[in-house]
Amino acid sequence: MKTLPLRDLMRRPTTVKKLTAKGQSVRITDNGKPLWVLSPDTTATEDDAEKEKARQTWMDEYFEELLASEPQPGKSAAQIVIESRDRY
Repeated sequence: MKTLPLRDLMRRPTTVKKLTAKGQSVRITDNGKPLWVLSPDTTATEDDAEKEKARQTWMDEYFEELLASEPQPGKSAAQIVIESRDRY
């Protein structure tokens, strides 16, 4: 079990996310005193993993299409994303 101070959790939450994604538990401390133990979710199913992979694939294709499109003068990137969202 990895031990991290509360400060690290607040400043770098992705560190805790990566550790729990690997299956490790993380103890969060404040001034050396234990506050919480964060454990990975053991209820996830294969169906959840398949859904996440499909979502990730869709996002990759979506952004690849956006990046490959012609630049549109006078439009911000946010406007282009909003307009393209309407197509889906």
